[in-house]
Amino acid sequence: MISRFIVGLVVLAFAQVDTHNQLARDIYKDLIEINTSDSVGNTTTAAEVVAARLKAAGFPESDIQVLGPNPRKGNLVARYRGTGRRKPMLLLAHLDVVEALREDWSLDPFKFTEKDGYFYGRGSTDDKAMAAVWVATLIRFQQEGYMPDRDLIIALTADEEAGDYNGVDWIIKNHRDLIDAEFALNEGGESLIKDGKYLLNAVQPSEKVYQSFRLEVRNAGGHSSRPVKDNAIYHLAEGLTRLSKYQFPARLNEVTLGYFQRMSPLQSGQLGADMKALAKNPSDKNAIARLSTLPYENALLRTTCVATRLEGGHAENALPQTARAVVNCRLLPGDSPVEVRAALIRVLDDPKISVSPIGDANPSEASPLRPDIMGAIEQITNQMWPGIPVIPVMSTGATDGLYLRNAGIPTYGVSGFFEDVDDTRAHGRDERLGVRQFYEGREFLYRLVKALSS
Repeated sequence: MISRFIVGLVVLAFAQVDTHNQLARDIYKDLIEINTSDSVGNTTTAAEVVAARLKAAGFPESDIQVLGPNPRKGNLVARYRGTGRRKPMLLLAHLDVVEALREDWSLDPFKFTEKDGYFYGRGSTDDKAMAAVWVATLIRFQQEGYMPDRDLIIALTADEEAGDYNGVDWIIKNHRDLIDAEFALNEGGESLIKDGKYLLNAVQPSEKVYQSFRLEVRNAGGHSSRPVKDNAIYHLAEGLTRLSKYQFPARLNEVTLGYFQRMSPLQSGQLGADMKALAKNPSDKNAIARLSTLPYENALLRTTCVATRLEGGHAENALPQTARAVVNCRLLPGDSPVEVRAALIRVLDDPKISVSPIGDANPSEASPLRPDIMGAIEQITNQMWPGIPVIPVMSTGATDGLYLRNAGIPTYGVSGFFEDVDDTRAHGRDERLGVRQFYEGREFLYRLVKALSS
């Protein structure tokens, strides 16, 4: 009798898991098969599909909003009511995706396809898996009658990838009350597989700041048959050569120091030794010099600036009247765009090269490594993947987390969707996520939200 009872419980548990997985898969499919690219897509349609699912699950209409500044750029904001003992938690994901052309893919990018153990489709990793799981998690809570000690808010937004109507920024400026929270969970933390083995689960509390500069040289020009030394292209080229040899000073912060500390045991040889040495002594010049030869580690150590565009001249038989370049910089949190511009002027070392910022940088101060959040992530990671370390990372790119951080809402990127470090396809051809990894990420995020709201 006891054995039958145990077998029955096991069968019931598996049936419940299948139900939860199926719900998340269905929402995932809905979202991927809606084109939400900037050129012709529509995030409003995706937001309305999610809203309909939440209403069907019993959410009050008053707690579901589809809103935005443009008919094609709608955002979904929904609230799951708790006791209110603590401030709300925000669960953020973006609905928009980068462009994807059918002729570039081996299958239709806007058709949800399961093949050879993977889910394929544009947005399958960036960021519709997370969007689908947030919705499925709240519906599951509703079915379970779960009462959190804080309200849970999901915000699924537009124009994170491209476009003029960034959803998070617009909501903060126009409807801050809808998403005001103690902290937020977002994309940005990578969960990595290496050589078939789970490697690490990363948490992103920090990201670099994006700022480009336009370099320009103007000249009177003239006939190319009578060249002069004062050539706009030469001025610019020589300045860029000086810039190519310059490195900004290395500087560690709480997040990058934690990264090197926790990554060092996972690396062998000189790389592991240098990470360990730097974690002990952030001024270790030899370790900094060797790590600076590696693109990723170098980007973690310092602000970087690199030439990305170049143009000059107006005719084959004329001396150039103008020469221009774009230099793209990624600033460490806390570094000033004004000071970076001053450094560029100093390094270019030519008064004929003007340096102008392209747009205004959006600062993004790092979120603190809160023990309650990091502890919950570590505990659940160890439950699901014993022995896999949790490592803080600073994104060298950027997410919508910067708008939340600037608004005083600490934001932590974490997903639990493990991907092969040598085969990440976000923004690329045949974007995909492992079927097993999607379902594991669903369970991880469900447990994490519950742990942080009870």
